[in-house]
Amino acid sequence: MVLSIVSYWLFAISLGTVAPEVLKNINVEGELLSPTAMNLAVALTGLVSGLFIVLMGGFADRYGRVRLTMIGNALNVVGCLLMVFATGSMTSVLLIAGRAIQGLSAACVMPATIAMVKAYWDGPARQRAVSMWSIGSFGGAGLAAFVGGLTATYLGWRWIFVFSILVSVAASLLVLGTPGNKVQQQGEHERFDISGLGIFLIMMLALMVLLTFGGKSFGWVSGIGVAMMAVFVVGLVVFILVERGRDNAFIDFGLFRNMNFTGTVAANFAMNSTLGLLIVSQQLLARDERMGALMAGALTLGYPLMVVLFIRAGEKLLQRFGPRKPMIWGALLVAVAAALLMPTNLMLAQYQWLALIAYACFGLGLAFFATPATDACLTSLPPDKAGSGMGIFKMASSLGGSIGTAVALALFLGFQGIEGRALGYVIEMTGRQDNLPVREAAMVAIGAMLVFALIAALVAAVAVPKGRKQTA
Repeated sequence: MVLSIVSYWLFAISLGTVAPEVLKNINVEGELLSPTAMNLAVALTGLVSGLFIVLMGGFADRYGRVRLTMIGNALNVVGCLLMVFATGSMTSVLLIAGRAIQGLSAACVMPATIAMVKAYWDGPARQRAVSMWSIGSFGGAGLAAFVGGLTATYLGWRWIFVFSILVSVAASLLVLGTPGNKVQQQGEHERFDISGLGIFLIMMLALMVLLTFGGKSFGWVSGIGVAMMAVFVVGLVVFILVERGRDNAFIDFGLFRNMNFTGTVAANFAMNSTLGLLIVSQQLLARDERMGALMAGALTLGYPLMVVLFIRAGEKLLQRFGPRKPMIWGALLVAVAAALLMPTNLMLAQYQWLALIAYACFGLGLAFFATPATDACLTSLPPDKAGSGMGIFKMASSLGGSIGTAVALALFLGFQGIEGRALGYVIEMTGRQDNLPVREAAMVAIGAMLVFALIAALVAAVAVPKGRKQTA
């Protein structure tokens, strides 16, 4: 199960950190791909995962969680093969199609595997299993920059996805033979809510189009930009009105009556939105000819190291204090990481040391946050809703990561295009002066990630119950 989710969090995520090198390589091969289109490919996997993860969580409950895990692994193999063979005139089409299929793969694997954790373990054993599962997700994301940079530097970026194929095959062989683990449902629950999914797809696609292309292509306040925002807002209102009260709703709003579930989902969304700080800071560092993707990725090694070393600490904090306090502490540590990465006005030698400490804080914060948040959500769900409920929880992860990445990259690209100094002369930029727009844009984008981290801490403080007692 851990290897299944690593195929997304380690290999799929790594494309964002090596995107400039991929873009350069593709354009050298003769297929022109714009930076905006590259950013779409980076964010697409998380977007597709977020759009379909609730649906696949429901399918996992109905048709078998092991079966959905196997299907997800197979889809990842297909998506990776498309990207491995993305050359010539079909490069952009195969790249984007492969990323979309990778997202569908993650939508199958994540809710199915975490629902199996709830089904097969209980009490402290389940919390330990959640910790191992979290090492695969947060630890995989922490290694993504280094593994992606190492692979792209010495073997070429396509080998990232060759390795992903091998991991998915190994995961399938290990899961093979596990009891199917499905929940029998009858009546109205067998019918799928096609209209709910359609409305949800339209409103989220409108939002992602606005975030991805609003800055560089058609403008935030242009006719198209305003139209996209209107589609999202109206779609959201219609979605809530249509879905409330439906027995077979695409998203079961009844689950949100549980404050524990609502708080953990909202905090999880905000926390995962901070993923953009990793991608922006890595792209900033990798642009310097003295660094490159490999050296920039090496700075992030403190992130996965802290996740692996302290993920069980998050588990122990959960057992002692309940989920609320470790979630707040984790979010605040991520806020510290963002604050340390913001001063891009410093010299590279100084900034490297800050980045090294920041990535370690980022990993420590996620280690504190992951198990308490996941276990609190699992505990609040009835057994027959584990797959669909965790689908909502992981939808918050995927959409949070996708939206956070899109926001960070939109700010990063948008502020680079501002003539003159984006921050005026309030902040003195030391060192080189030929890259000021890039450095100032990174400062703004990472600042937005700081806001997301603080929101996660605030939501956890307000909405997640105190103490060790959790709502069953």
